[in-house]
Amino acid sequence: MPILSFPHKENEWIEPDEIDRPVVTFGLSTELTRFELDLHHHRKGQILLVQRGALSCEMEGGLWIVPPRSAVWIPGATPHAIKASGAMEGYCAFVDPDADLRLPEQGCAVSVTPLLRELLVRAAHFPAFYEEGGVESRLLRVLLDEFISAESDDLHLPMPEDSRLRRIVVHMMASPGDRRTLDVWARQAGMSGRSLERLTRQETGMSFGRWRQQFAIMLAVERLAGGASIQQVACGLGYESVPSFVTMFRKTLGVSPGRYMAARQADTP
Repeated sequence: MPILSFPHKENEWIEPDEIDRPVVTFGLSTELTRFELDLHHHRKGQILLVQRGALSCEMEGGLWIVPPRSAVWIPGATPHAIKASGAMEGYCAFVDPDADLRLPEQGCAVSVTPLLRELLVRAAHFPAFYEEGGVESRLLRVLLDEFISAESDDLHLPMPEDSRLRRIVVHMMASPGDRRTLDVWARQAGMSGRSLERLTRQETGMSFGRWRQQFAIMLAVERLAGGASIQQVACGLGYESVPSFVTMFRKTLGVSPGRYMAARQADTP
């Protein structure tokens, strides 16, 4: 398939589920600063690599942020919605559920090795109906082996299902700089602070404070990958100073925001 632009040109897109091949690949490039794909699904699973820009992907089980040099796995038949920020370059492989029984059953994000990235980039230029049993098939077999052995990337935010917590999440996403306390959020949701803490743990497996910190980290990575400065991100997330934001980022991911993004972009053409 071709390297697609977005929005797609007429007759450019071929539905991957309609192509009788175990793996279907393509690339995506756009200079739009932001675009969204509403909730949809495919029969085939989907490996989506980000080379430039950042993606957020929401599906059952949570929200994933995908910065450069990471990929997200979306199992077949899983409803998902995607948002992209920054000028975007990405590569995608749609995988038939029967292509490899080792494929993850749940959505996840992985760190992309140089080999996996090069395989996805090369495969994006394969014809849609490549010769089965030929060179393309053998390379795609290696691609699946490399993906299955890739290490996980912990930019995942469990999303609650309780309607009261979802209202809090919607507000946080609309106003990420709102730093109100747990007790204030609890009163807005019509419960006590203790009840909000207990419900958050039940729904997400995290304390309210830990969930909120993970939310901030994911937004930070998304915005940094989209081209925002560290100062802009710190201000947008409601931090009183850049050093306090950098300290939080380093404690969570082990490196400063600048070093994190430099490592992600070091070998991006």
